[in-house]
Amino acid sequence: MPKSLLIEIGLEEIPARFIRGAAEQLQQKLCKWLSDSRIAYSEVKAYGTPRRIAVIAQGVEDKQSDISEEAKGPSLKIARDEQGGWSKAALGFARSQGVDESDLYIREIANVEYVFARKSGIGTATAEILPRGLSELIQSMTFPKNMRWGSHEVKFIRPIRWLTILFGETVVPLEITGISSGRTSKGHRFLGQDTEISSPDDYVDRLNEQAVIVDIEERQSLIIEQIEQLSKDNNWQIAVKDDLLEEVLFLVEYPTVLFGAFDPSFLKIPQEVLITSMREHQRYFPVFDQNDTLLPFFVTVRNGNNVSIDQVARGNEKVLRARLSDAKFFYEEDQKLKIDDALNRLETIVFHEELGTIADKVRRIETLSARINELANTSAEDRAATARAAHICKFDLVTQMVYEFPELQGFMGEDYARKLGESELVSLAVNEHYMPRFSGDRVPSTVTGAIVSLADKLDTIAGCFAIGIIPTGSQDPYALRRQAAGIVHILLEYEFPVTLDFLIQTALGIHAEQKTLKRPVEAIHQDMLEFFSLRVKNVLSEQLHVRYDVADAVMASGISNVTSVVRKANALMSFAVSENKLVMDAWGRVCNLASKAESSDIQSNLFVEQAEHELHKKWNDIHIDYCNKLESGEEAEALAVLAELRETVNHYFDAVMVMTDDLALRSARLALLAAIAADIRRFADFSRIVW
Repeated sequence: MPKSLLIEIGLEEIPARFIRGAAEQLQQKLCKWLSDSRIAYSEVKAYGTPRRIAVIAQGVEDKQSDISEEAKGPSLKIARDEQGGWSKAALGFARSQGVDESDLYIREIANVEYVFARKSGIGTATAEILPRGLSELIQSMTFPKNMRWGSHEVKFIRPIRWLTILFGETVVPLEITGISSGRTSKGHRFLGQDTEISSPDDYVDRLNEQAVIVDIEERQSLIIEQIEQLSKDNNWQIAVKDDLLEEVLFLVEYPTVLFGAFDPSFLKIPQEVLITSMREHQRYFPVFDQNDTLLPFFVTVRNGNNVSIDQVARGNEKVLRARLSDAKFFYEEDQKLKIDDALNRLETIVFHEELGTIADKVRRIETLSARINELANTSAEDRAATARAAHICKFDLVTQMVYEFPELQGFMGEDYARKLGESELVSLAVNEHYMPRFSGDRVPSTVTGAIVSLADKLDTIAGCFAIGIIPTGSQDPYALRRQAAGIVHILLEYEFPVTLDFLIQTALGIHAEQKTLKRPVEAIHQDMLEFFSLRVKNVLSEQLHVRYDVADAVMASGISNVTSVVRKANALMSFAVSENKLVMDAWGRVCNLASKAESSDIQSNLFVEQAEHELHKKWNDIHIDYCNKLESGEEAEALAVLAELRETVNHYFDAVMVMTDDLALRSARLALLAAIAADIRRFADFSRIVW
């Protein structure tokens, strides 16, 4: 009869950011182990709090399924030795299947005889294999950070303090690091006590009685419901960021939402400072009115009930007051700093030991910004603002506020620059040059901010690639993928007439002048283009919902002009429908034969058929128009012009034998096809389109 299986691993407090992943890992490992062990089950659910990770499997059969399966071995040709007995290959196959050689038999498949073995066995009782299996399962878990404690060799995220493991109403006996499994779990540290779990089906209710909401979804719903009620009662907007909610969720076992207040005089400090201080240091949710104006209140979640909740609120207010007093002091002190003094201090701050100081980076940003400005043909006002913004863009890195809150870089620079007399355009660009800061963030709102942002991000990527720091797998310590994606989004938003080739070449040239290149510039350039191609493909597929084959087709013609790639993809998405298949087939025939061309010299005087004269004339008629439309960003119109070749091409192939024995004529015909194919490939590699 099916039973439920409970595994609860009690631990010292686990870092909040690791709990969900640990619970889900335990869930996945149990599912795999049950399946591999031939033990049927219906579902497995994960649970977690700061002091435990747990899973409950429902409908676990009390016995392994019986095994009866046929395994195919080597062909009979190599399964018999010269004397007619079983060869080493056959005997090895028998051993691998756990059967005796007398159990091997022959069966024919597609006129070839093979050796087979049938494995069969009676399933073992689940209760018998659980102790060893679950012990190995628990000890096989991995975490971003591990601990060892006492004299134990086992590594775990935190020391194990209790194990509650039940199969039905029976304890599964096992021991890990001196802790024996049982049916006792622990309630809330202050509101609960130890509790006996009679069966896995009682687990959630027994812990609820001891002030532990072990169900993750239930605990989150409680927090959200209380926040929404508080918001409704006070006509507030409470800013609940997903990442902060996730962290708070795993800091508490019994959540009670409360609010407190702070001195309104602190509102003179920039809003970002107050919000950051509340969120990052205190894990508080900021409160706004209906006009998105920050109010002198905060919301937090207590790990407990509402007893003496006013006293708890006052304690939190006292702690926040100290935090905000520090922020106010830093803010006032920073305003005594002059920009030139701050820039001088950047000379002493190392950006990277192989790439120089922050001041060196700023000089590279200035040079690269100026060159982008030249090509983008911006206004005199924008050029002047860009030069100044590039010069001072990093000055706030030496301020006390940014030292205390690194995530405020840029925000504080904008505020301080404005107070120190910089223009609105320059001040805004000091902040915006960090945008987009994360996936989904907006791009800079000004041309000045966009150009300095491009220069900053390009310098970082080029510098890292120059010294061999290239993201691999999940490793990306300098967030180069995010910065490359930011560059792509800025180029798409502003449609600057600059290509990735130009940007990469310019950035690497500046690094070459500073002698920071550790590899050949051509190799670095190619690596960077490949790196950017993945970012472009992500934009096409994930954000613009371009078909994968269309994305591959247009990217095959080059990704340097990002805006053109997107326009091509959009045009081809509309064009790649069934009625246009014949058009693409014609282009495909041209490109296939063109690959055999050895010369690009079109000697039309050698043509003898009317159809090839017509194709040559048709191509000459559309070539200039087609190229002009591509150059002017009219990709959809260019594709329509290219489609005009279809009938002429088909007539050509019906009337002309391209691979004639006359070598001169063959060369002339292939040269014409090669010229047409070059135009076709400028748009896309249409052979990649899947019908």
